[in-house]
Amino acid sequence: MSSLSPSSAGQPVICLAGPTAAGKSASTLALAERWPLEIVNVDSATIYRGMDIGTAKPSPAEQARVPQHLLDILDPVQSYSAADFVADARRLIGEIRARGRIPLLAGGTMMYYKALRDGLDDLPQANPALRAELEARAAVQGWPALHAELALLDPATAARLAPNDSQRIQRALEICRLSGQPMSALLLRSQRQRDDSGRQYLTISLEPSDRAALHARIEQRFDAMLANGFLDEVRGLRARADLHPGLPSVRCVGYRQMWAHLDGETDLATAREQGIAATRQLAKRQITWLRAQPERVIVDCLAADAVAQTIDAVAVMLGE
Repeated sequence: MSSLSPSSAGQPVICLAGPTAAGKSASTLALAERWPLEIVNVDSATIYRGMDIGTAKPSPAEQARVPQHLLDILDPVQSYSAADFVADARRLIGEIRARGRIPLLAGGTMMYYKALRDGLDDLPQANPALRAELEARAAVQGWPALHAELALLDPATAARLAPNDSQRIQRALEICRLSGQPMSALLLRSQRQRDDSGRQYLTISLEPSDRAALHARIEQRFDAMLANGFLDEVRGLRARADLHPGLPSVRCVGYRQMWAHLDGETDLATAREQGIAATRQLAKRQITWLRAQPERVIVDCLAADAVAQTIDAVAVMLGE
């Protein structure tokens, strides 16, 4: 295993990103065999305790091979924001380097990468009372009606949101009400004030050369999750009186489809198809985001030597 140089504190932070089922876990374990790494997981689902199978969380054996952070840090009833992630990730990066080890950010929640690299926008904090009011109105009027209201207050934001995109419509209306300004204007101002500090983050992007092959991987992995007890995992969560489909944890891909099946909304075969389709859509969004990043090292995640290519890319980034 390679050792760190005395100047390691000034080295860039390496990010290993990619869509779901791209093989990020295999690459991180291989990298840990060569360098003294600690993994900072960039994942909005593996943060939850008791959500192991459906999140493809690293197994206890895998976790024993390399120190991993931001796994199992919250109960599913709790929420976690991009701001929370940025605070935790920055703290962990400093602590890992203080131990003379290398931080490796790995995962597929692109919103977290963006918040860490580009900085957080100066937006108002969430207001539970206002959110409850908006949800109550949506229950009566429907989200398209609130989307129409947003179009009057913030046309630029409304234009990029679907009429039923409840979470984002709610947030945009909340910001308008709390700040008295359109969210689009606040974001533009933050972008203009932003410096180039994001250059310290170097990204290795695991991307498929054949989208159909990735889709096949996704289907195989989803079926493996079902075979390993995914439905029972969701059944256990659903048995809790404090959990409901409105929570971010339950809205995770796969979980919401299995939950709907247990609620009697679909049969299992339909829930399986919906879960696979939702996972494919997630992968599409992840790939779209990655391809918009000009400064990244691309590794074909379907290549037989994908892990070796990833190791070579990290060696270059570390100046070896």
